[in-house]
Amino acid sequence: MTKGIRYFLGGVLTVGLLGGCEPLDDGGGGGGGPVTFTRGFAFVRESDRNVYVVDDAGDPNSPQRLTSSGGAYTPSVSRDGRSIVFVLRTAAGTALQTVPASGGAVATLLGANDPVCVQGCFDFRMPTFSPDGRSVVFSFSKNGSSLSTLGRVNTDGSGFQELTPGGGYAYSSPSVMPDGSAVVALANNGLGSSQVAWVPLNGGAIQYSLLGNEVLAVSNRVVVSPNGAQVAFDGRGAANNSRIYVADLTAGRMGNPRRVTSFGSPNAQETWPTWMRTDQVGFLFVDTSGGDAGIYRSTVGLGPSNSVTIVVPSALEPSYGPL
Repeated sequence: MTKGIRYFLGGVLTVGLLGGCEPLDDGGGGGGGPVTFTRGFAFVRESDRNVYVVDDAGDPNSPQRLTSSGGAYTPSVSRDGRSIVFVLRTAAGTALQTVPASGGAVATLLGANDPVCVQGCFDFRMPTFSPDGRSVVFSFSKNGSSLSTLGRVNTDGSGFQELTPGGGYAYSSPSVMPDGSAVVALANNGLGSSQVAWVPLNGGAIQYSLLGNEVLAVSNRVVVSPNGAQVAFDGRGAANNSRIYVADLTAGRMGNPRRVTSFGSPNAQETWPTWMRTDQVGFLFVDTSGGDAGIYRSTVGLGPSNSVTIVVPSALEPSYGPL
């Protein structure tokens, strides 16, 4: 069973941030030789805040450590499974960094107040790769604004672009459509009301979808399915507990969400969803009875399912790939 409940109660998870493509020389690399990783989970552990991977064919009790300096948050696996982008938090600020999924040198993609961001960028959060792996989309804060926004930068550190300038919402948790045409993200109006935003990358109008009557807010993240037909998110209800919901996505609009998991006690938390297939999600499960948070797997059906399986113990902020 799992705990870590302090990470999830009380709204959106507060996570660390990251940063432009220069190799590090501060001992931030991984924990050994080459790693066998073809498909599986990337995650971090609270005990040391390093990035780990475990292959589907490997031992979930013996994951491979890819970083050693700590301070890592919200890793995300590229669509080809060859690279992982994550946020590094240090006393000096935050940065977006990458590391090969097979192990190797950590590189900085974008640092706080990097010159490529003329507005002054800081507080990077929740990066994710584009489908072609040539760019990374992320949430960040900028000088002079109280609202977080979305940004994109090429994996060589060039081509920085703000995707949601002057939108009047705080944007977070971006997930790129499989065809690269748009980004799906959370949009908060500052009053605790979450919506799901569909942000076209061709300059078209942003579309917003409500969460329905059962869900008051999204706890942490929204993610697009591998075929782009659905989204999954961790919805928080009136009892302040999180459950995994899935909704159809059509022409940028989200349909009525349906709960797909029913596991643990009423106060248990199901959060941080990640797609494993078009009909299967992994998620973080946290129980009030004690223990560490772990990754569980559930099949997406028409109604809530209590048929779930633990796949990785002692893990936080999972990402699965390649998809």
